[in-house]
Formats: sequence, C-alpha cells, structure tokens
Amino acid sequence: METVISSPGRTVTIGPDEPFCVIGERINPTGRPKFQEKLRAGDLSRIEVDVAEQVAGGAMVLDVNMGVPLTDEAELLSKAVTMVQGLTDLPLVIDSSVVEALDAALRVYQGKPLVNSVTGEQERLDQILPLVKRYGAAVIALPNEEDEIPDDPRKRLEIVRKIIDVAVGQYGIPLEDIVIDPLAMPIGADTTLVNKTLETIWLIREEFGVNMTLGAGNVSFGMPDRDAIGATFLPMAMHCGLTSAIMDARSPVMVEAVKAADLLLGNDAWGANWIAAHRAKRRAAP
Repeated sequence: METVISSPGRTVTIGPDEPFCVIGERINPTGRPKFQEKLRAGDLSRIEVDVAEQVAGGAMVLDVNMGVPLTDEAELLSKAVTMVQGLTDLPLVIDSSVVEALDAALRVYQGKPLVNSVTGEQERLDQILPLVKRYGAAVIALPNEEDEIPDDPRKRLEIVRKIIDVAVGQYGIPLEDIVIDPLAMPIGADTTLVNKTLETIWLIREEFGVNMTLGAGNVSFGMPDRDAIGATFLPMAMHCGLTSAIMDARSPVMVEAVKAADLLLGNDAWGANWIAAHRAKRRAAP
C-alpha cells in the first residue's frame, strides 16, 4: 500500500517497497527556548537554517510544528508552512494539536500534505478527519484514547481498527491516506516498551498493511548516546513494518542506519542509493 504526499515540485511515496521515508523533525520549538523566543517575537529566520540542515542531511519530508505558548498558533503555523514551501520543494507534515492551526496551515499549503495527527478519541476524530477530507490530505493516527496510551499492543490494534473504520467508513478517507503511529515509548522508563512497540507494528502490518511512522527520538528519550539507540531501533522497526519516521535528519548515524536497512531489506535495487550516498560523502570530504 502506498501513501503519496506532494508539494508543487515533488512527490514522495511512502510504502513497504519504497525507500524508508526520513521525515525531518527539527522545525519544532519544543525544548528550544531560544527558538521559542524568536517565534514569539515574530522572527522565523531560524527556520531557514533548520530547513537547510535537514535537506543536507537527507530528509525526504519535513515536519513543521509551531506549538509555542502565548502565540497565535494558527497564524504562526500558516506563515511557517508558506515560508518552508518557499525554501524547499520537499513535501510537509503539518503538525499541530490545535484544530484552527491545522485548518489555517492546510488552507495555504500547496500540494498534498500529511497531517499530524489524530487520535482514537471520538471528539478528535470528529474535529480532525473532516479537515483531512476537505483538503485531500493524508493523516497520521495514534492509537490512544482520552490521553491514555494502552500498554497492550492488541488494545492499540483495536483502536487502530476503530480509527480506520471511522476514517474510511464515515469520512471516505482512502485507507492508503491513513498512516499509523504505533506509539514509540522511552526505553529509559521501561525496558519492555520497545518490544511492545515492535509487536504493535507487526500486528498493524499483518491486519491492515497500512504505512506507519513514529517519533524516533521518543525511544531514546532520557538516555545517553541517543543516536546509537535510534540507529539500532529503526532497522528493527523497519523489519517489522515501519515505513517512515519523524527523526533527526541531521544525524548521519541514524540516516545511514535506515539506508543500510533499505539495502538489506531489498528496498534499494542493486544498492544504487547506498553507493550514491557513499560517493557523495567522499566528494564532500576535505
């Protein structure tokens, strides 16, 4: 199953037979107090640096989040989306928990974006899915309800089933436009959580065959040497059925890990992408 998103100049296909989709996470003020201060002052200039670094690192899609307290998020997100589309032709993930901000950003977006995100809570489904349908977007869906993340992978699967039933049956959203986030949890909180995430990915792939994404940094949160953990986790998740991740595209070790996994899983014909990346790295070396 293929999920297609686009900008005016580029189309990206996310799918089990496609190269793993690296979604750059950096255009996000969470944990970045200086960036937050600039955004509150109406200064979006840092975004230009974030775009350039992620494109150089190998991002195929960029996530844009403007969740800054004490700001008009709808205005800020629509401005940021317009700005980013003027800097790169990569398709975007429009990332907000505020319905009005999603609406404003979708209104100005050129192409077909990915909306991040909707949950299994009925109120959120009724708020977000009409926007997704109206603007012809694809959507990331998380299997949690009422701010509860189920511990049992099969309970997460039940919520995925509910979301898909509502999105497809009630709102007519194509199944291929639903991307599931199986919910990656921090290994530092409980060393069994990653295995539960991997089981969830496997179950979702087996029953629905839909594309999946997750916040790769969640797995290593609070731990040292986070890039090494992410670079190990992502190939494991890819083997189970993960087809994209919102991740730090500036991290060579993580980007190389998913490219190597693409090669080993048969999604890089004749190793063309791996060899091209190797040659580009040699050319860039001093």
